[in-house]
Amino acid sequence: MKLLKITITALLTFATFSMSAQANKVLSNIFKQSYDYEATKNYEAAINTISSVYIETSYEINIRLGWLNYLSGKFKESIKYYQKAIELMPAATEPKWGIIYPYTKLENWIEVEKNYAAVLKIDPQNSTANYNLGLIYYYRKDYISAKKYFDVSLNLFPFNYNNLLMSAWTNYFLGNKNEASILFNKTLLLSPNDKSALEGLSLIK
Repeated sequence: MKLLKITITALLTFATFSMSAQANKVLSNIFKQSYDYEATKNYEAAINTISSVYIETSYEINIRLGWLNYLSGKFKESIKYYQKAIELMPAATEPKWGIIYPYTKLENWIEVEKNYAAVLKIDPQNSTANYNLGLIYYYRKDYISAKKYFDVSLNLFPFNYNNLLMSAWTNYFLGNKNEASILFNKTLLLSPNDKSALEGLSLIK
């Protein structure tokens, strides 16, 4: 009887493994088809392919549909799938980056800001998130907040054109003329005769 139980258990385990392997193969082929359609910009076909095997609890399927719907211009649909991916993997920055794309297209800057902040909670030293969040505050003319984020990005990449130039202008508007002058001049080392940097220096003089 004991031997029979072991045999039945082994058979069930093998059957489960076989079904799982087969399901994985099918899913792999579905994803490959979606990539092929994406390569030819047939986004609708790519979406339909993935949707045919939609599993609400699959992070991979939801983030894939988020991206494909973004490419097809279905921004609200894209957001819905990215939000589901975020729910499934809250510690991941990947879907938070992804959802920024459709929010940007919809010009929903509040949500863009929220998601950059969410990225920074997980990855505080992320240069791109700090820089882009700095830009949001800069264009709102909240130069104190902008400087906070630009400073992080500049410290990580001290000889980067965008970091130098935006930090220079931010310091200029904050009245930090000496710091602005230094940063404008460093910008010129990367981009000689740069119009924006030269304009900044002319205003300081």
